[in-house]
Amino acid sequence: MSASGGGERSAVGRRELTYAVLLCLAGAGLALWAATRSWSVELTVRPAPLPPVRDTRSGAGLLPWLPALAVVALAGGGAVLATRGRVRRVLGGLLGVLGLAVAAGGGYGLVADVGGSVSRQWPALCLLGGLLAAAGGWWTAVRGGGWPAMGARYERPARSGPETVSAPAGPEGSSTPLAGRRTTEAWDALDRGEDPTAD
Repeated sequence: MSASGGGERSAVGRRELTYAVLLCLAGAGLALWAATRSWSVELTVRPAPLPPVRDTRSGAGLLPWLPALAVVALAGGGAVLATRGRVRRVLGGLLGVLGLAVAAGGGYGLVADVGGSVSRQWPALCLLGGLLAAAGGWWTAVRGGGWPAMGARYERPARSGPETVSAPAGPEGSSTPLAGRRTTEAWDALDRGEDPTAD
């Protein structure tokens, strides 16, 4: 494979990672926002001259677990960036399940008889958000193993074998001024106002 082929594959992996994370974050954010809106309004008539009592119920009031799952999916969407390999794929599967659970909550809000005047757009948006988060999660579960990891280019390469470290004979034989000095000696030199890097 040529170097340009490897770079192209890396660019495709970064693009797929970006799309999957955006799907998870947008879907979970949309579901969380929709779950906090008023899904139903019930007016209770009271005897005159008292006004009717207006009881609004949000998706969180009807299904208390719904915003909690949306927050977990939102955090998981960010965690996709920090993981890699098999852990990222498992996280993607978990996000897919969470997204489906959020979508089920939105679907329940669409078909349930919760009483009063029901607003169907918020449960529908919750359903859509859950499906978007599930799509991003399942995409991560299927394709995420080969995507680039966050900060992988800055990591130290793995050691191939044990390294032998020889202690320098003294500061005069070292290539750098600090080689062979103890750390406390360098701090003591700084306390005296001296530059510990200069000989």
